[in-house]
Amino acid sequence: MTQIIKLSDNAANRIKEIMSKADEKTIGVRIGVQSGGCAGMSYIMEYAKEPRPNEEIIEDKGVKVLIDPSAIIYLLGTEMDYKQEKFSSQFVFKNPNETERCGCGESFKV
Repeated sequence: MTQIIKLSDNAANRIKEIMSKADEKTIGVRIGVQSGGCAGMSYIMEYAKEPRPNEEIIEDKGVKVLIDPSAIIYLLGTEMDYKQEKFSSQFVFKNPNETERCGCGESFKV
């Protein structure tokens, strides 16, 4: 089976950094998708303290990523990266399922 999400080294290192500052009960980061934004859907990330029913748990490069079951179909084959630029830094999702992305890069359509 194909891994739902792959992490770049930069993304894995940033998640490790975030996790080092998280509450000790945190087991990883949860990634989901929600309705909203100019193109219809946006990515959400939050700390995960425990797995939820039917979540996919991916362990990659020393970090644990939990995928919300309702987001799996939208995230299949996605690569998660972390980009640091002069004035901003953010996680970037390279998602082969996207058919459109809004101009600000905050939301997408499948």
